[in-house]
Amino acid sequence: MAMLNLKETLVQEIETLPETRQADVLAFVRFLKIGLADEQTVERRFADALARAQTIAQERGITEEDIEAEIKAVRSGQ
Repeated sequence: MAMLNLKETLVQEIETLPETRQADVLAFVRFLKIGLADEQTVERRFADALARAQTIAQERGITEEDIEAEIKAVRSGQ
């Protein structure tokens, strides 16, 4: 008997699970796929989010000093 390839083995294992657990496997596979986004995509999304936050702060007149003061106040329990 020939050894099963990985895909066939995965399918066989999944088929033996109850349907509710199969849904969990699907959710996990999708989670893994999201995590496979290339590093440049993640860096670009972070840079875009940071730029949007900086634009909002500028529009609202929030300075770096304001942000630092807020962080210090929260950390000191004020």
